[in-house]
Amino acid sequence: MNTILNYQEYFLDYLSENTIKKEPKNLYEPISYILTLGGKRLRPVLVLMTSEIFGGSYEKALDAALAIEVFHNFSLVHDDIMDDAPLRRGKETVHEKWDINTGILSGDAMLINAYQLFENYEGDTFKQLAQLFTKTAIEVCEGQQYDIDFETRDDVTIPEYLKMIEYKTAVLVAAAMQMGAIIAEASNTCKSAIYDFGRLLGLAFQLQDDYLDAFGDPATFGKQVGGDIIENKKTFLYLKAIENADDNVKKQLEGLFSLNPEDPSEKIQTVKSIFETTGAKEKTRIEIEKYTEKAFEVLNDLSISQDKKKILQAFGEQLMNRNV
Repeated sequence: MNTILNYQEYFLDYLSENTIKKEPKNLYEPISYILTLGGKRLRPVLVLMTSEIFGGSYEKALDAALAIEVFHNFSLVHDDIMDDAPLRRGKETVHEKWDINTGILSGDAMLINAYQLFENYEGDTFKQLAQLFTKTAIEVCEGQQYDIDFETRDDVTIPEYLKMIEYKTAVLVAAAMQMGAIIAEASNTCKSAIYDFGRLLGLAFQLQDDYLDAFGDPATFGKQVGGDIIENKKTFLYLKAIENADDNVKKQLEGLFSLNPEDPSEKIQTVKSIFETTGAKEKTRIEIEKYTEKAFEVLNDLSISQDKKKILQAFGEQLMNRNV
């Protein structure tokens, strides 16, 4: 087995070799731009790693890994347009560097390119990969729509929120892991189990992201702490606080989430205090631990060696070790 750093290097080399350099430049240059902005390359690494976990080779999984990364970045290009975001990973977003129409069209081309990469697989492997990718892609779109809908709703429930983050975030992690298993021709039981492992870990990861946005260390989190509060996002913390608060605190919190002050520092501190006093902070920690443990329990169903199970568990622990 290789290390995560090895897989990142193999993938980045393959990405560099397969950069599309065609005309018209204004279609393809934005694609190269977004794909070289960096990031942890989590999803493609998972495809490569899982393929080897189930006895396959990472080389055979490179096209699927690239497809997942192209699709993920396609979704970021369109998300940035919808959010009118000026920056992505500290650099100008595609629609800011070029324009909105270019961002839409280049994003569309990326989605098609992702599908094209599966054509490098044959027979049943191609069919399984294409079916999984189609299911995942539509779920990601559904998750994004739920997220947009929630911005204007005051009656979002916790089950609805969990479904939204499952579709928007967790299913792509799950699909990446199942793709590796498909390429390695693992059993149906293993393919199903590794999907659940990725889905549960993805849910834990997103809930932890919610938590760290409010209570993370600014020096290590990598984002502005309190960003979700500034944007009035109804995260798990917010929904738990609303669920547990008395009428007065509930009205106060709802009022705070209707404001957009020029200096949000006081708002952030007040909201964080409410998250603590209502027990939302601790309940979110418990929920993160619950989904992480559920993910690790799934490993028991995998017909692989204990050493390989330990690799998957170590990966999960590393992923969740973000200064909670």
